Amino acid sequence: MNIILVSEHLAKARTINIGARQLASMAMGVVVTVFALAGALNYLMLRYASELHFLPYLQSMVGSMQQAQQSQTESYLQDNLNAMAQRLGQMQAQLLRLDTLGERLAKLAGFKPQDFLFGEPPGRGGAPSTVPNRDFTLSELAQQIERLTQRVDDRGDTLGVLESLLTLESAKKKLIPTMLPVLGGGYNSNFGWRIDPFSGQHSYHEGIDFAGGEGTPILAAAGGIVVYAEYHAAYGNMVEIDHGNELVSRYAHASKLHVKVGDMILRGAKIAEVGRSGRATGTHLHFEVRQRGIAVNPAQFLQLPG
Repeated sequence: MNIILVSEHLAKARTINIGARQLASMAMGVVVTVFALAGALNYLMLRYASELHFLPYLQSMVGSMQQAQQSQTESYLQDNLNAMAQRLGQMQAQLLRLDTLGERLAKLAGFKPQDFLFGEPPGRGGAPSTVPNRDFTLSELAQQIERLTQRVDDRGDTLGVLESLLTLESAKKKLIPTMLPVLGGGYNSNFGWRIDPFSGQHSYHEGIDFAGGEGTPILAAAGGIVVYAEYHAAYGNMVEIDHGNELVSRYAHASKLHVKVGDMILRGAKIAEVGRSGRATGTHLHFEVRQRGIAVNPAQFLQLPG
């Protein structure tokens, strides 16, 4: 591209050659200049908008932009608060479940729930720190809630396993004959060698005789299944309860039976009444415990807790 300059001040015409590169540079310069002027004008308008009272439209536009930005910020904060509130609600439900679970565990372990003050915050305190305090950021608070939620979930799972173990242990105890079969009755005869009341000979007594009047309730020393409930030539009216693990309890010389074979019996249930049926010199209960078919001293079970 050639540009010819003609002027009365010039002795002759002057020619300027402009190539493609020069044209591109000039166009770029024009564009940059336009953008720079537009940016500077926009900055000045926003910077001094509050002082330009004669430009109400500009003030309105700036106010709308600020309000939109504030609304966006408030919406972001509200969304985060709603998420944290939901987390706190879940934690409250988890803590309520843990309190209930803790009370059940205390009962299973033999403690009183009031000894642990479930549902009340633990005592905390301490002297003021020399390190200056600072507020949590929104991100830090969310992280703390997330970690606490995870710890509560972990504790709940652990306590659930512990409850299962304690429940199983409690069930096993209820299947061991530890309860007195006659309440308030003393011993007439202990387990072991004694003089036979009929023959006068030295004989081995395979149970314990409990004193009791006619019709006194005979209670199951532990839970189990009735495997024998009828008259026996030597034991009279007799009940046998299988407690599992090859452990059986025997109740003899009853005047009346209240169970039948196959019945499932709970610990402490009335199964018969004291009498003197069978080979007996008087009214009493003959109580035996047999392990793997062999008579063992019932006292070793009756002295156990539970």
